[in-house]
Order: sequence, then C-alpha cells, then structure tokens
Amino acid sequence: MDNKLLIPSSIILAGVIVAGALLYSRLPPSPNGKTLGVESPKTPSVEERGDSLKIREGDFVLGNPAAEVVLIEYGDFQCPFCGRFFSTTGRQLKETYIKEGKAAFVWRDFAFLGEESFKAAEAARCAGEQGKFWEYHDYLFNHQNGENDGAFADKNLKSFAKTLGFNETAFNSCFDSGKYRKAVEDATAEGKTFGVNGTPATFVNGILVPGAQPFSVFQKIIEEELTGKIK
Repeated sequence: MDNKLLIPSSIILAGVIVAGALLYSRLPPSPNGKTLGVESPKTPSVEERGDSLKIREGDFVLGNPAAEVVLIEYGDFQCPFCGRFFSTTGRQLKETYIKEGKAAFVWRDFAFLGEESFKAAEAARCAGEQGKFWEYHDYLFNHQNGENDGAFADKNLKSFAKTLGFNETAFNSCFDSGKYRKAVEDATAEGKTFGVNGTPATFVNGILVPGAQPFSVFQKIIEEELTGKIK
C-alpha cells in the first residue's frame, strides 16, 4: 500500500470538484508530488519516502496505532477548511473508524498561513509534553477567529493552556523557549515534498486526499483498504 499516492479513479472527478473549493492554499503547485492524476517525475520514490507516511516515533496519534488504516493530516491551525474538516468529516471518522480501532489518525503540521500558525503549532506541541496534545488541538480549532488577527497571539495561546488546566509554568516555559519551532518548520517542509500545497491534506495509507472532502470520500477509501480491494 506504500506506493499509492493517488485517489482511486472512481472518485477523482468528485474529488476535483470538492477539493477545488475546500483546499486552502497560497502556494504554487508542488513540483515534487502528484495529486488527482497529475504526476511529476520528481515524486519521491517509496525508498525515498521510507516510513514517512506511516506512524513513526514522535507522531501525535489518535486511536489504535496498530490499526490497519492510518490517516495522516497535514494541517494548519488557522486554516478555515481544516476547521471545517475537524468539525464535520473528522468527527465522523472518529466515531466510525477511530473509536472502533479500525483507523488511527495522525496530525502533522503544515504551518503556512503566517506567524500565528507557527505559534499555535508550537503551543500544541508544548501541550503534548503534558499528554494534552489532542485536547489543545481541539481547543484551537474551536477558537479560530480570522487569520493572523490575534486569535492565536502568544497571550491567548497561554490563556488556552490555563483554561484547560495545564501546568502553566511548564507550558509557558516550553512555549517561550521556541524549542519546537524547527520541528514545525521541518514538518511543513516535509509535507511539501509529498505534494502538499494546501490544507487540509490527508493521506490514507499513502493515498493523498486533498481538501476538506466529505466523509463519503474517506469512507470509500477506508472500506477498500480494510477489505483489500485496492491492490
């Protein structure tokens, strides 16, 4: 399954229509990836990608890490379509597959919308030090309010941690240190090499699904993966 980077042909047309409306992008198309049938000769090979599109050490994983299906979302906490995906398709995936142990969900940063995107991603990683990444992740998406307008200013990100009952001293020390800045930059750069040029961009066992696609699109791919129909 590692070698699959394209949505199955039966849903390409629908994907083009939906993704065109629900993919938040300010970047030119990546020369290093392929999506929706557009293939580049520079697409990383299986060997070059290695285990990068599988669960690996340091990932934030929701659900059973041993699940047959792994969904990896490259997202930006300021992205409105990531917020839509979180509140709609994401909730359905969680209830239908993740809670049932059939799929695991992984978050990876693709911070491209500005400084507050980076700060929010850094703060979420600091929350992860307290075992609260997903709680903070959800809180961020539930408190989106414009882009680089102060919703995710430093004082607010610290306030969120206080509201959620974190150890404030540890959180603030982590956040102020900037210790995760490079990790966020590296994750964003990695996403670009896989053809990510907007958010949300979700890989399902290596299949790239761009945009805040409806649940039915993911359901089709997941069911085919679970039943072994995709060769």
